[in-house]
Amino acid sequence: MSQFQLKNVRIKVINPTQQVSEKFSKREFVVTDSSNGNYPQDILFQATQDKCPLLDGFQLNDQVDVSFNIRGREWTSPQGELKYFTSLEAWRIERSGSAPQTPNPSDFGIPSGAPRSQEGSPLDSTSDESDDLPF
Repeated sequence: MSQFQLKNVRIKVINPTQQVSEKFSKREFVVTDSSNGNYPQDILFQATQDKCPLLDGFQLNDQVDVSFNIRGREWTSPQGELKYFTSLEAWRIERSGSAPQTPNPSDFGIPSGAPRSQEGSPLDSTSDESDDLPF
């Protein structure tokens, strides 16, 4: 599944969480993308299930970056009419310009117990040993 990110958008609407069924909840919000100059776009996103609380720390007019997936589904009405729906499902919301999170060594396949560099190692530039290179 493809993942997308919309950067530096303004929160316009934050709706309360809706309990759609016993096993499904969603929370809709709208952001305004003004990157298109004279034609700002109001874009509806939804956060579902355990992602609903993502919006708790945000207020209207906050500038955010939204990471999301595009979801599509087919539905047949009781009258037999076939319809298609598309939703933008947010899975991360961050304040625009916030510093990226420090990566965890395990994100790169480095075991958590791997040895770290030691003071005085040959590659340590703060070592008191004299440098025998002529330059």
